[in-house]
Amino acid sequence: MSVAKNMNVPSAKKLHDGMIKSRTTRIGDFIIAAICFILMLLCLLPMLHVLACSLSSADALVKNEVFIIPKGWNIDAYATVLSTEKYVRSLGWTAILTLLCTLISIALTICAAYPLTYAELKGGRFVNFIILFTMYFSAGTIPSYLLLSRMSMLNTPYALIFPNCISVFNIIIMRSFFFGVPDSLREAAEIDGAGPIRVLVQVYLPLSLPVIATLSLFYAVGRWNGFSDALMYLKTSDSEKYWPIQLLLYNVIKNSTQTSEQAAQEGFFANGVSKTIQMATVMFATVPILLVYPWLQKYFVTGVTIGAVKG
Repeated sequence: MSVAKNMNVPSAKKLHDGMIKSRTTRIGDFIIAAICFILMLLCLLPMLHVLACSLSSADALVKNEVFIIPKGWNIDAYATVLSTEKYVRSLGWTAILTLLCTLISIALTICAAYPLTYAELKGGRFVNFIILFTMYFSAGTIPSYLLLSRMSMLNTPYALIFPNCISVFNIIIMRSFFFGVPDSLREAAEIDGAGPIRVLVQVYLPLSLPVIATLSLFYAVGRWNGFSDALMYLKTSDSEKYWPIQLLLYNVIKNSTQTSEQAAQEGFFANGVSKTIQMATVMFATVPILLVYPWLQKYFVTGVTIGAVKG
């Protein structure tokens, strides 16, 4: 009996320790879930506030009665934005610009990363060094402006396309992903008579859809949200037709701020109308790019994790 009792003591102790670990694990999971929920609210509440303001009346905005629930529900701001030619034209131009820049950037990134996967590439180390050097040391804003001026690209859409059409960081991610493709696949294709371009098209690209989708998302978001280059390079009145939606939004807010004193003399009502239009414009500038994420989510996670650890 004493021997049996002694044999049951360790098993009971292990069971007790397991229950403590299980309870600790549940507490840890609860804390992590609570932190994630708080972070989600921090990201979601500003968007809900902007949406509520865009759907509220100007009088409610002036009285600061709007938080996340619209007051004096109306869609006049959206009707104003959609009926104004400059908003619609800028939104359409931004979509075309984003698509064009993304295609060019992905094509250049692939063309830059693929040759660097060949160990026998002459001067490959030097090319790698030059690419990394430009990542840490850039010419700066003034030399870039002077270069575009000498090339007669100022106040043209080319100033928004070519200066930032490729990213060194994205080249490194693409190259790391290509390094993860088994060499046996390339060797098998070369035995069948495939050249470098055919190997790229038939072997590497089909296997690289996750990283291509991920980098496409990076390029698209960067171009859609970019306005500083347009602010610097599009200065004449003739170039206003090339304003992206973010630059137009910047000017709307800037002009609204400058006219706030006049609005105060009119009983603050004009200021409320202006703020409602601002919020509607923000929604138009934000929602389209957010709709891209669900379509690329499955590729996004895979592309980031694999492209970051390979090589």
